[in-house]
This record gives sequence, structure tokens and C-alpha cells, in this order.
Amino acid sequence: MSVVNPYESPEPVTETVPPMQPGSSANSQSPLFTDPSFYGMTATQFLGAFNDNLFKQLVLLLAVGGTAAAVEVAGAIEKTSARQGPDIQSLAMFLFAAPFLLFSGFAGYLSERYSKRTVVVACKVAEIGIVLLGMAAFALWNVTGIAGLFFVLFLMGTHSAFFGPPKWGILPELFAKRDLPQANGIMLMTTFLAIIFGTASGVLADWFDVQRLWLASAACLVVAVLGTQTALLIRKLPAASPGLAFSPSALTVPGEIVALLKKDRQLLQAMLASCMFWLIGGIVQPSVNSLGIVQFGMTKGPTSLLAACMGVGIAAGCLIAGMLSKSKVNFRLVKIGAWMLVIILAILAIPGDGKWNMLHYPGTAVALVLLGVFAGFYAVPLQVFLQTRSPESLKGRTIATTNLANWIAIVASAGVYYLFGVVVDWLSVPRATVFALTALLMLPVAIFYKPRE
Repeated sequence: MSVVNPYESPEPVTETVPPMQPGSSANSQSPLFTDPSFYGMTATQFLGAFNDNLFKQLVLLLAVGGTAAAVEVAGAIEKTSARQGPDIQSLAMFLFAAPFLLFSGFAGYLSERYSKRTVVVACKVAEIGIVLLGMAAFALWNVTGIAGLFFVLFLMGTHSAFFGPPKWGILPELFAKRDLPQANGIMLMTTFLAIIFGTASGVLADWFDVQRLWLASAACLVVAVLGTQTALLIRKLPAASPGLAFSPSALTVPGEIVALLKKDRQLLQAMLASCMFWLIGGIVQPSVNSLGIVQFGMTKGPTSLLAACMGVGIAAGCLIAGMLSKSKVNFRLVKIGAWMLVIILAILAIPGDGKWNMLHYPGTAVALVLLGVFAGFYAVPLQVFLQTRSPESLKGRTIATTNLANWIAIVASAGVYYLFGVVVDWLSVPRATVFALTALLMLPVAIFYKPRE
């Protein structure tokens, strides 16, 4: 009896991205770079992603050592690792990611039932209110503690969950089909730039004690107001399905997609491989924070720069992978990316002198850039394949199902990171050991996922 490898393709497959054909409504639109809606939408999503990552990073840095570490920022206790509380980043990550599981289906329904432009503007207005609550949570730290910030972080995740479907779904309604590849590419690139700048701006945590971090979070308010203004540049659009009735099936995976995934094993494998990308990413981000603060003993500024290095690498990797792939789905890049992720993660875990790993701070920064580059190699071909493999009639729901699956992986990453932390504490080994455990998690994908060119 033969054993079937669930990651191996049953037959050779070469996917070519179909050229964009001019649609009936496409050519009536303005050229991409002369359309105010393009600049409005690009700026709006950039500012939104920046805000998400700045606020999330401020909270994660406080959560590295639990509430004791947060009080330590205020100078209330002497800085010693023994006095720090537990690392509760996993709880913070879960609270930010949970709304994507709870509300993604309903958010997709709203983006079809009402004008996507209206939903975008409403989300930006809501963001202003949420950021004001965040400022209050920092100002009232002595009263609410970390719980107040966690509540606001959940609201930020909820805002992002409702913003996601109209953000990507509005592009075909705004722009000509011939411009969609370029528009999507620029949107994706600016998203990663927002992650880089937002995460790096976590250095603000070093400039204020915890009771005055509301001043740092005031930057989020400025960004939210600017994002609302840029959203108004998007031209008004009609609702895609104004008569769409709500059905409970909108909150689940449609039966047609379940049947498609059972029939098309190549598509299912790619979706699982995509989930692994987000699972690994969800573990690595807090691991970098823990490495810098707990093991290296650095402040939050240099630690945020380490996280930004990884973002720079992902942005560069996505750009390079797109150039190398051209019009084809280049699965060789996926294989290279998977193996390099395993290797670099393992190298990051090798111990060095004293508190450092083998690479020390400069080498760790370079390794994280390379980790991001090869993550881009791994992710881009999978994303293109998932977008082009499914039939036109099921494409939107396939992408929605992929997004839901990815967020399940992100939520799961919080639990996996927590378990890895328990193992590290039980073994009394350096925090960098989490990278080795993550490499072991990625290893089966590198070995068994074999999509044929």
C-alpha cells in the first residue's frame, strides 16, 4: 500500500497568469496614475496598516514582560529580568486576530450589500474613535492596566477585519482590468512599507514612560484623521449587490468551495502552504521582540528596528519574486524560500557569547532581512496561484476562504508561540531557541511540498 504525500502534486502543473482582457467598464476609467481614486485608496490603506502596526507594536512591547515589564518602563521598579512578568504577547496577538475569524464573513457581506467606498469611509471614521479610546487606555494605565489596551487592540483588529474586504474588492470597481496587476502590486508593496514604518515607530515607547504613552499614541490619531481625509478622494460607487439578503452561509465556507478543494488537490495544497506562511510569521514577530528585550537585554527602540528589518526583507522579496516570476507561477521560488526559511531560522537559534546568539545584533538584523526576502519568495507564487487557479465564478469566494484560513493560522500562531515559550522556560534555554522550534515546524513543508513545474 503506497503512502500518499499530502503536499506533493499528483501531476505536473505549469500555471500561466492569464492576460487581463479589457472589460466593458474598464476602459472608461481614467489611466491609473492620473486617477485621484488610486492615490486616495493607496494612501488610505497605507495609513490604516501603519496605524495597526504602530499601535500593535506599542502594546506588544509592553506585553513582552507582562504588567511588571510595563511598570518597569515607568521606572517604578528596577530593571531585572527576574522581576518581569510572563510574556503575554500571545494573548495580545490572539485578541488582534480573533475579529478576523469572527467578523470576516459578515464584513464580506457588508462590502457587497453596500457601496465599498461607503464601507471604507465608515471604517476610517470608526478608526478615529478607536484610537481615541487607545489614548484614553494609555492615559488611564494606573486604572485599567494592560487590560484596557488589550480591549482597544481587539477593536483595532475588528476595524481591520471590516476594512479588508472592501479594500481589495474595490479595486476591480475603480480601475481598468489592464491596470489591476499594477494597482495590486503597488497596494501590496505599500502594505509592507506600512508594516515596516509602523513597527519601527515602536521606538516611541523608549521616549515616554508608560503613563505618558498616550502622547505617543497621539500619532495614531493624526494618522487616522489623515486616512479619513484620503478615503474621501475615492470616487463614489454603487453597491455591488444592493438587494443581497443576509444568510448564515455568509459566515461559513460555501459548499461550492468545499467541493472545489476536494476535487482540486493542487489548490488545497497551495492554500495549506499559504497558511503555513502566516503561521510562521505569527510566531516569528513576537519571537523577535522577545529576543531583543528578554535575551539581548535591549530597549524597545533597537528591538523594533529588528522587526522592521524583517519587514524590509519581505517587501524586497515580494518585489524580486514578482520580477523573477514574470507571467508564470514559479514554484521553484517556493521551494527555495521554504528551505531558506528553515536554514535561517535555525541559524538565528545558535547560541553565542553570553546573552547573544551566534550572530549578535548586526548579524541578527541581516539574517532577519534575508528571512524576509525568502519569505517573499515563498509567498508570492502561492498568492498568484491561488488567485488564478480557481474558476472565475468561484474566484472571489476562493480568495475569501483563503483569507479566512490564513487568519485561522495567525490565531493558531498565538497558541503555538505560547507553547514554544513554555518549552523554552521548562528547558531553561535562551529565547532564541524558539526560532529552532519554528524551523522544525517549517521543515515538513520544505521536505514534502513538491508542486511540479
